[in-house]
Amino acid sequence: MTVAPATPRLAGMEVNLSPDKEARLRELANRTGKDAAQVVEEAVDRMLEYDERFIAAVEEGRASARRGDLLEHEEVVERTEQKFRS
Repeated sequence: MTVAPATPRLAGMEVNLSPDKEARLRELANRTGKDAAQVVEEAVDRMLEYDERFIAAVEEGRASARRGDLLEHEEVVERTEQKFRS
């Protein structure tokens, strides 16, 4: 039986920001009444959710392409225009 190695924890992670980004982070935290760490935590949550959805959509598209489920250019244009009209 093989056991996968444990993923190292990121507790106590340190992120180095440029002075400009750090100032913007502090300003945003002050404007929202939140702690800077909370703002960073929320931003990471949003980024992870977005990336997970994006990767899933890419994987779905690649699987469709492998099955031969492809759209003609005109159909893509029509679908895109419909989204902008609604």
